[in-house]
Amino acid sequence: MKRPLLILISLLSIQFAVLGQTARIVSGPMPGHSAMRTVKIWLQTDIASDVQIQYWDENNTSEVWTSDIVSTTKEDAFTAHFDLDTEPSKTYNYSVILDNKVVENKETLQFKSQTLWQYRMDPPTFTFGLGSCAYINEAAYDRPSRPYGGDYGIFDVIANERPEFFLWMGDNVYLREPDYDSRIGIIKRYNHVKQLPELQKLWRSTHHYAIWDDHDFGPNDSDRSYLLKNDALDAFKLFWANPSYGLTGDKDGICSNFKWNDCEFFLLDNRYFRSPNRRKYTDHTILGKEQLEWLLDALSYSKASFKFVVIGGQVVNDAAVWENYANTHAKERTYLLESIQKEGIKNVIFLDGDRHHTELSMLSDDKAPVIYDLTVSPLTSGAHDALDEPNSYRVKGTHVAERNYGLIEVSGKRTQRVLKIIIKDKEGSILWEQTINQQ
Repeated sequence: MKRPLLILISLLSIQFAVLGQTARIVSGPMPGHSAMRTVKIWLQTDIASDVQIQYWDENNTSEVWTSDIVSTTKEDAFTAHFDLDTEPSKTYNYSVILDNKVVENKETLQFKSQTLWQYRMDPPTFTFGLGSCAYINEAAYDRPSRPYGGDYGIFDVIANERPEFFLWMGDNVYLREPDYDSRIGIIKRYNHVKQLPELQKLWRSTHHYAIWDDHDFGPNDSDRSYLLKNDALDAFKLFWANPSYGLTGDKDGICSNFKWNDCEFFLLDNRYFRSPNRRKYTDHTILGKEQLEWLLDALSYSKASFKFVVIGGQVVNDAAVWENYANTHAKERTYLLESIQKEGIKNVIFLDGDRHHTELSMLSDDKAPVIYDLTVSPLTSGAHDALDEPNSYRVKGTHVAERNYGLIEVSGKRTQRVLKIIIKDKEGSILWEQTINQQ
């Protein structure tokens, strides 16, 4: 008869201990999507807590705004998302209020709203970073061999560059065998990566946008048949702060787009609608008809100086290997590239990862606009030397087979914009540079 009482006392003790804990931020805060009238902020706590963002114009501290309270819960992985009201062309300082206490930070936390430059000035110069394939070791669940990931210090190197935003181009998280079969497993893997100490400075230092590829979607080379794809989608939404998710905003993949100054970015989903690579008699699609036609419509409509199409795998490279577009879904690749050329859509640049090497490809035709494809990979995963692969469109001297990241600077007067690509190694040393002029 004493046992139930002892159990009750134990449970109450645990409950009171939890109630007595002080909540901490374990990842972030991370600025996400930036528009003129709103900016998204993301963060993660270790336990359930009430969170607010307090922010002010860096040039006017007399007026301070405070967000609504967001309560983090276990169901949502203790993540918090904020949509803050902003004015255009502003840089804001901010702080986090956690359970009614201001969290102290050694560095100044900042985010910026988009610049209102139209009809007033030339578009501002800006720089963004990009990379893919970020494997974070966890010995208990890794394959029993030499660690696949490493050189996490690259994240601090990128943070010190102070780009205006960073593009995560897929395989940002590597799900492992224990993770594939449950929402809990997927969340645990995202936690493991997002809470990495070496990443925290980068999360805080700039805005972030992301797409996924197979490893942060599901198993290797996964496709629309993956039964937990909606759980993977839920996890992606919990841990990133993109402008939107899917063409209809529901269970519709991660496709989205945004503008930064005079450039436009199209964030594509190459997994949610993807037909299996090995199917012989099917529609053979990577993007799905709806997403593919939306992309072509949006590119045709766009007035952007450069149109960046962000996708998990290589598009222009004609080497029919691995999961290159030319290998697995060649017919759709041909339709996509020929449509861009026939429509006369200028200044299209594909940005992608996946391949564990970096290179620039250029599809040039005297009768059609040039199409570029910049592959940047890997950040911390193992590197792969693919120089022997037959890529007819590779720009000589751009192949890199080591851990690296990219910076892209856009500058110049309206209609005369110049894009400068800079590829750097894990230490921040320049490996190569390439300049592209607006067509």
